[in-house]
Amino acid sequence: MKIALGLLLALVIGITCRKAGVPLPAPPVLIGGLLVLAMTLGYVTADRFAAHRKATTRHLCGGPTGHTEEQHHG
Repeated sequence: MKIALGLLLALVIGITCRKAGVPLPAPPVLIGGLLVLAMTLGYVTADRFAAHRKATTRHLCGGPTGHTEEQHHG
């Protein structure tokens, strides 16, 4: 879902820049394009790995009030 939304957003930005006559906010050479692709793939890969790991310090994080679980229950 994130990839589809990202591609849709990229398409909309590209079309808008073309219609407005603004230069695209991306490198015009192959190496620059490959760099953008590599960064995107790295982000997607890291996101997938992070989704499978269990949070080990969640109990230390405060919620909307800023209080941790220990402060709420203690």
